[in-house]
Amino acid sequence: MNPKPKNSNLFLISFLPALAYWYLESNYDLKTALIGGIILGIAEILFEKIFVGHVHTISKFNFYLILLLGGVAFLGDDGVWFKLQPAFTGIGIGFFLFYRRYVGKSLLVEMMTLMQDERRPGLPPEILSLLEKHMSYFFVLYGLLMGYLAIYSDTGHWLFFKTAGFYLAFFVFFIIEILMIRKKIKL
Repeated sequence: MNPKPKNSNLFLISFLPALAYWYLESNYDLKTALIGGIILGIAEILFEKIFVGHVHTISKFNFYLILLLGGVAFLGDDGVWFKLQPAFTGIGIGFFLFYRRYVGKSLLVEMMTLMQDERRPGLPPEILSLLEKHMSYFFVLYGLLMGYLAIYSDTGHWLFFKTAGFYLAFFVFFIIEILMIRKKIKL
């Protein structure tokens, strides 16, 4: 029996700053909510370092974004800046994937090549490239949605789409993508 990896359920920790911000904003003043969200952002980085052994690049990026936007929100006394973090992250990831495809270095093709198992061949590079293109659109659209929710919606709706809503949307995206890939492979 294989031991469970140390970081298998650690992704749930990434919800803590958003959950803390939502709770604190609902029950306390904005500055208390921002301080709580930032403190839990620091705790998230420390947990990842302790339990995984290193801090992923995307975690560092999000942490610095939380610090920057939390600081702007604190100084400007406007919580929308803190809530814009997933918007910037989604749009950033989307454009990063677009850029990688543009320069001819598809991230998915590169990753699948590294993980390739001779007994189980992966998807053809042209399918992976198409998937990456669609993922680019998904992340940009998700980022725009999160920006809209941060500005025009309440914190409860924002929190849902920052946490469980993201996974539901990505699940629906992948079901549609699988159906499209199956159709393309059959042609």
